Amino acid sequence: MATLLHIDSSVFPGKASSSRSVADVFRRAWEEQHPEGAVIYRDVAADPVPHITAAAHTAWYAAPSERTPEQSAAFAARVKLIEELEQADAVLIGAPMYNYSIPSTLKAWLDNVILLGRTSGESLSAQGTPVIVVASRGGSYAPGAPREGFEFVLNYLEVVLKGSLGLDVDFIVPELTMAPRVPAMSALVPLYEASRERALADAAAKAKELAERLAE
Repeated sequence: MATLLHIDSSVFPGKASSSRSVADVFRRAWEEQHPEGAVIYRDVAADPVPHITAAAHTAWYAAPSERTPEQSAAFAARVKLIEELEQADAVLIGAPMYNYSIPSTLKAWLDNVILLGRTSGESLSAQGTPVIVVASRGGSYAPGAPREGFEFVLNYLEVVLKGSLGLDVDFIVPELTMAPRVPAMSALVPLYEASRERALADAAAKAKELAERLAE
């Protein structure tokens, strides 16, 4: 039975969010391919995970019998998130760009699951797990775009997810999502619509491709 870990982080609900809309297409296509499968879902915008505290960090370096009650509780919450990642056959992450980077709630989730000596470092307990990231953004930060140098989502997540956790990362990037709502961007609406259609098609195709790969 295949398990998908689905993380959403957009502050906007449902179809008001481009990352949620595209991720939903992937998830529905995934579920069609895995009718008996399981989905672990976390909406870290609606239900944020705890930010890393000193207790959560230091607990890993103390023997279980020597941990304070605060350390034990904080670390147990962290381990639950780590186990969800380790148990997943695939991961789906909605990562909209906010002020040139990822939402702080998604960063908090990453800080919890990156644990040197277990999920990162010499021991990579989720190594090779495929992860699809829906990295939506209001403008364009593609090579050659005026704000190309302001892109701190794809490069950051590539380093963290692939470099630190050893995951197999692939991106879907819907761009210009602010065009329908910002008058100054109205001329870019056709480009936004084309980007959205590509992203939706990519989401469905990648879900099917991934299902076929995992079935081999």
